[in-house]
Amino acid sequence: MIRSAVTLGIALCICVAIPVTALAGGMQQPEVQLEAVTVSASAATAAATGDAASEGYVPRAQLENRPLLRPGELLETVPGLIVTQHSGDGKANQYFLRGFNLDHGTDLSTTVAGMPVNMRTHAHGQGYTDLNFVIPELVSGIAYKKGTYFAEEGDFSAAGAVRIDYLDKLPQGLAQLELGEYGYRRGLLANSNAVGPGTLLYGFEWIGQNGPWVLPEGVHKLNGVLRYTLPLGGGERITVTGMAYKNAWNSTDQVAQRAIDEGLISRFGAIDQTDGGMSSRYSLSADWLRPVNDGQVKANAYVIKSRLTLFSDFTYTLNHPVQGDQFEQFENRMTTGVNLSRTWLGTLAGHDSETEIGSQTRYDRLAPILLADTVDRQPYALVRSDTVNETSTALYVRNSTQWLPWLRTLAGLRADQLWYNVASSNPLNSGRGSDHIVSPKLGVVLSPTARTDVFLNWGRGYHSNDVRGATTTVDPVTGDAMQKVSVLVPATGYEIGVRTKELASGLQLSASLWRLDIGSELVFAGDTGTTQPSRPSRRTGVELAAYYTPSPEWIIDANVAFSRARFRDHEAIGDYIPQAIQSTASAGVSWTHDHWTLGARLRYFGPRPLIEDNSVRSASSLLVNLKVGYRVQKNARVFVEVLNVFNRQVNDIDYYYASLLRGETSPLNPDGTPAGILDHHIHPAEPRTVRVGLAWMF
Repeated sequence: MIRSAVTLGIALCICVAIPVTALAGGMQQPEVQLEAVTVSASAATAAATGDAASEGYVPRAQLENRPLLRPGELLETVPGLIVTQHSGDGKANQYFLRGFNLDHGTDLSTTVAGMPVNMRTHAHGQGYTDLNFVIPELVSGIAYKKGTYFAEEGDFSAAGAVRIDYLDKLPQGLAQLELGEYGYRRGLLANSNAVGPGTLLYGFEWIGQNGPWVLPEGVHKLNGVLRYTLPLGGGERITVTGMAYKNAWNSTDQVAQRAIDEGLISRFGAIDQTDGGMSSRYSLSADWLRPVNDGQVKANAYVIKSRLTLFSDFTYTLNHPVQGDQFEQFENRMTTGVNLSRTWLGTLAGHDSETEIGSQTRYDRLAPILLADTVDRQPYALVRSDTVNETSTALYVRNSTQWLPWLRTLAGLRADQLWYNVASSNPLNSGRGSDHIVSPKLGVVLSPTARTDVFLNWGRGYHSNDVRGATTTVDPVTGDAMQKVSVLVPATGYEIGVRTKELASGLQLSASLWRLDIGSELVFAGDTGTTQPSRPSRRTGVELAAYYTPSPEWIIDANVAFSRARFRDHEAIGDYIPQAIQSTASAGVSWTHDHWTLGARLRYFGPRPLIEDNSVRSASSLLVNLKVGYRVQKNARVFVEVLNVFNRQVNDIDYYYASLLRGETSPLNPDGTPAGILDHHIHPAEPRTVRVGLAWMF
């Protein structure tokens, strides 16, 4: 049998705590009933299977002791991925990976419990990925893939794809209470019980906090999950998951550095005291898995109802000297989808082979999605309002064949079709259309030894642009003519990687050298309601990662990543891509012994160019977080989290653009309009924060 298939079969059938459905790619075995035997295997061993060196799986054991400031920081378990924030803690995070400022999620495909999180044609940003509804204690593991080499991954996956899976059953009930500085309060109740022939898992979470900001955040978050798993015999099962999430908050958005330097505000002060937002997400999904003699059949269907209201002010009085520049972004969205796949384990020309054929269909309706100018959250001028229907469907096939003990080939083909219809408040910006793209994938896996794999990968992928950009002909603010943009933008990736466990028992090392070309980074700017054309780009980089389990008590990991991002069409303005991440590093340890647990993380976020000629750069940041727990009784545990242990005064994010504070005099553009004052605009990292918690297992 193919080596990776055997590994996954062991992980599945001999009671290793990583189900095959949670692994990122690689060969898969159907779930079957086997006689139990005792086998020792590790999460790292199961995670090592896959089709690229930059593919992996983070098990639950690596997450349990991890200190977290925000739920979205779970994604920092992906080597080279940085998660920050430039606004309030109800807004989607900022993500950085592989030479990208991914904004709020463009080019990073993310799913939770089988449902997509990226929102296309979004009021604030294409691919908007809000993970504030995730309950970390219910996560069973995180599977990740980086690059364009995976036929099953479609929109937004040019830089990578992350799948967060939820548990079907908790080992025991959990009631948890946390208190911390700056008004932090969190309560959690979760358990699973046998209900009829299946298992019902539930989790309910409440969070309130103000943060260190002069303007209290006033976060009020309610979150709930119900998940029912019904075994049907022979490994077949159905899982139904319902989720509900609601949040409201005040925001301290990024502020002009000069406002701090001149003493107008403190480091944690706000310029516009009325920024903030409200969001909600309600979903229902069903998953079906049926093993068959030669493989398995999987199906997934979901419906998601979401709303977002966001009030932001990034330029203050540059565009509207009297009212100010605050604006509202609102959307009311319904998303539905169906995914189907069939996997065959068999032979090809007498060699062990796995083939998967799948389809993915998604429909989004936004009614409405709008942008308006506001004062103190009260709208006074509508910029644009649209009703959008967007439907996509994809077919893909992938094959992995073990030709020799040391040679495996990978091949895939994906075809995507998109249809859209926009009805705008300005009829000149209404329209309908379609686009399609075909994405081939190829790879070779060489295994010079039983514990070392060398990966050669190539593939084409894509991301979608906001479909309003494909129908807009008139700037909704100025009335100037606008050029329509393409909806599907191709990306081509190349990678050479190696993964080995030769050096020491329990030690896994991986390295990859990669390149990604994108034909155009044209995107719709939700902050202004217009499209902003960018240029074709090329990103190259190297990533190194280590995962070490010297004993069952210890998990040690470290990674570094270096990237070079440039525009490919040379222009006098410069070829650097603003905000493109250049270097990151992280290291961590998780330790469990007797009554004690320990988790510690170090994260380095390197400096970045902020404008095209690289004459203005951001500063770097280095943060250390710590979590220590002690079991005081058999079913009771206390823990302490110290976030930003060394109280470093660094920035979560740094921008460079023009703004105008109230009372300032603006220089003028050649056409006589205000040019504003160029400055750094920063969102500071939160200072040292202490949180304590009590967890009771029942």
